[in-house]
Amino acid sequence: MTDATTPATASSESPLDGGELEPARPKRRRFKIDKTLLLVSLVIGVGLALVTRGLMIGVTGDERAGLPPAVEEVNPVPQAEQALSQTSVFVDLASGYTGTLVIDGVQIPTVDVSSVSNDGVEPGEQISVPAATVYEPGNATLTFVPSEAAPISDFDEGVHEVTVLYWKLDETPEQARRFTWTFNVI
Repeated sequence: MTDATTPATASSESPLDGGELEPARPKRRRFKIDKTLLLVSLVIGVGLALVTRGLMIGVTGDERAGLPPAVEEVNPVPQAEQALSQTSVFVDLASGYTGTLVIDGVQIPTVDVSSVSNDGVEPGEQISVPAATVYEPGNATLTFVPSEAAPISDFDEGVHEVTVLYWKLDETPEQARRFTWTFNVI
């Protein structure tokens, strides 16, 4: 006979593993897309793609100016929007070229700096250069600085057109090629 005070033993052993409880599996978490984060990521991605494309197709500097091979540099740069009225016009030609400048329809006389006499100039003094386009054969550069004695004393506000006529040293000015650009004085 069993004693009524003795509790019945409940089986706490699992029939599968010999008495140990099976660990509970974690609930599978459902993946949820954060729409705000997705939108921000998309905007950043598109922005980076546009910046990269702009850098790859962007044309600046001499490439933008479309300079011919014999013209290495011009100043003021083509389509410059903020040149000053006292700005100088500068053209750097390739070695072996010479030329002349036509500014706003006025052909500026060209003086070879090697032909300018420095007789009577004391050491430390500057040579007086005529008010014209100065050609430096060693650098193949043309420089015009507006002054009261020059055909153009300064540049008025507005758009100005410069044409450089250039030719090889062993050619004549009649064989000159030309490059024209504009700049805007403020």
